[in-house]
Amino acid sequence: MGLTFPVNRCFAANRLRCLSPLVAALLGPLALPIPGSTVAPARAFPNGSPLVRQSFVAEAVRRSGPAVVTIETERTLAPASGGSAASPLDDPMLRRFFGMPPAAQPGPRKVRGQGSGVIFQAQGLLLTNAHVVEGGTRVTVGLQDGQRVEGQVVGLDHVTDLAVVRLARNGPWPIAPLGNSDALQVGDWAIAVGNPFGLNHTVTLGIISSLNRSASKLGLSDKRLDLIQTDAAINPGNSGGPLLNADGEVIGINTLVRTGPGAGLGFAIPINRARSIAAEIVATGKVIHPVIGVSLNGLPVGPDGQPQPGALVVKVLQSGPAARSGVQSGDVIVAVEGRIVRSPSDVIAAVEAGGVGRPLTLGLLRAGRPLQIKVLPGEWGQVP
Repeated sequence: MGLTFPVNRCFAANRLRCLSPLVAALLGPLALPIPGSTVAPARAFPNGSPLVRQSFVAEAVRRSGPAVVTIETERTLAPASGGSAASPLDDPMLRRFFGMPPAAQPGPRKVRGQGSGVIFQAQGLLLTNAHVVEGGTRVTVGLQDGQRVEGQVVGLDHVTDLAVVRLARNGPWPIAPLGNSDALQVGDWAIAVGNPFGLNHTVTLGIISSLNRSASKLGLSDKRLDLIQTDAAINPGNSGGPLLNADGEVIGINTLVRTGPGAGLGFAIPINRARSIAAEIVATGKVIHPVIGVSLNGLPVGPDGQPQPGALVVKVLQSGPAARSGVQSGDVIVAVEGRIVRSPSDVIAAVEAGGVGRPLTLGLLRAGRPLQIKVLPGEWGQVP
């Protein structure tokens, strides 16, 4: 059926009003309202909810942002010994002869650094990286609201690059809720918050790119942990700040960014690991890491294209616990205390859980032949 419309009337002063029925007929109820006309309300979305313009990132940062802090450190370095030969003009008598002022005496100098951290306990405990506060003679913590508070290093752990700092003033302080890093999946949202280059509260967004990245494979042979990989930008100064999930919960502590070829890869310490390390630091002031003295690699993929379960012993530390028990290079660890080993991280987790001095039974495959060996873990740094 065709449309009939009194066109001649539309050239009158009220032409917008008389055009409104035509616009509504042609465009439907989504047409913009015309002065003096009555238009049907906006069409609802299928789920009945209106368009939400606020980003979930803003809500996540609003939840945990006040607990993200700047950490400024001051270190005193002793003067370097040795160096080039002394100049003849360093002689005090010659300097007086030529009317020169006395030579400046080398002395200690102060070096300042900066990083990030996150408050996880309302009475003033915060997590950061060990390399941020290591050697600091003075630690100052800056909060989002402008407060600056002295901090005291409770303890640090070089092996996991974690440290706990206590604020000198009583709380309550804003805290960031801690999430569950064991529940992460590749592709989950990741939000990095920190203070790179002194720019307070910088937020970057990305995803969880991978899980269980071995620190040793990244060239950190003195570190013992598996890392979260993210493409959310982690810049200098972000170290020690939190990696958040979409709900604003802390799922990791930012610790490392790859520069040069392959730049853009950031890494964070899973919060479940950081939580247990922090608890040990608060309780004892240090962290003891049990070791058995082996270097491990994952097994190659099988015929079906899937990684084979187990951990290949690449190297056995001479005179270490594993060597004394008869473990050899080329052995494959398939179980610890009867639990199946799917990757080297399973072995590390089992040794950590067992502790120093508690025997562990390793299930091995040697040239395809199964055998069991008992190993007595020693302490990291004490094993010869």
